[in-house]
Amino acid sequence: MATKYGLLIDYEWCTGCHSCETACKVELDLKTGDFGIKLFAEGPKLYPNGKYEYLYLPVPTSLCNLCEERVAAGKLPTCVHHCQSACMSYGPVEELAKKAAGKPKTALFVPR
Repeated sequence: MATKYGLLIDYEWCTGCHSCETACKVELDLKTGDFGIKLFAEGPKLYPNGKYEYLYLPVPTSLCNLCEERVAAGKLPTCVHHCQSACMSYGPVEELAKKAAGKPKTALFVPR
């Protein structure tokens, strides 16, 4: 059975820089309004302790192919390569699941 690969995003560390969005648009030559990965932002949110929180959530869309051509050439998907906060990882799903264990602000995306 072939190893399944996926994308793990640790939302605790995303800074909302949009590098993943931009790199993906360029790599896939997407037109205006189309995204392979889309960054959603929430905040600022004020908590009772007086601290503010911003949440940034990069989410792969149906146009994401995990950079099939780049990966076939031995490279990382462009969103992972260009992520300035290093909150994205690419690899075997089993390894990514272990890496995500115990981290409540992570999401593992696996293509069909």
